Parts: sequence; structure tokens; C-alpha cells
Amino acid sequence: MFIKSSQGSIELVLPDGKKLNRSDLPAKNTTSWVASRKLIIVQAVTYGLIGFDEACSNYALSQEELNSWKGHLVDHGPFALKVTSLLKYKQP
Repeated sequence: MFIKSSQGSIELVLPDGKKLNRSDLPAKNTTSWVASRKLIIVQAVTYGLIGFDEACSNYALSQEELNSWKGHLVDHGPFALKVTSLLKYKQP
């Protein structure tokens, strides 16, 4: 993973080779959180494209919610970010 700055934008190359930049982030008024949007936010925070507090503020997320997304992703992979899968992976 590396960060490349060009003409004021920051672009990440993720470990899987995919590129992620600020234009890939969901709109700040997003209220419908599908798995793909959750994944983008978690990757952006994890690899430093945006800060944790900035993500919570921009997307009206609680710290607990964002941490749960990160935890599900780390423990079970991207499939666990789907709403239909959350009950399977929820910790007692």
C-alpha cells in the first residue's frame, strides 16, 4: 500500500492492487449503508485516506458503528458487512 499525491488529490493503492481516492467515497449525506459503501469507508479509514473522527463526522456514524464495521471486516471478510449477514456474525 502506498499513498500518491497528484494535483491536490490523494490516492491509495490497497494491498489487493485496487485504487481508492476521495472521489470514491460515498456522498456525505449518505444514509443507506450497503456493504460496498461500508467497505469503502473502512478501507479509507484503515489506510489513512480519511481519519476515523472525520468519517464519523462526515457520515453521522457513531464510533461504535464504525468500529463494528471494521471488526466484522477483519474477523469475517466483506460478506459480513451485508445487513442480512450481521446477525450471523454478531457477538453475543
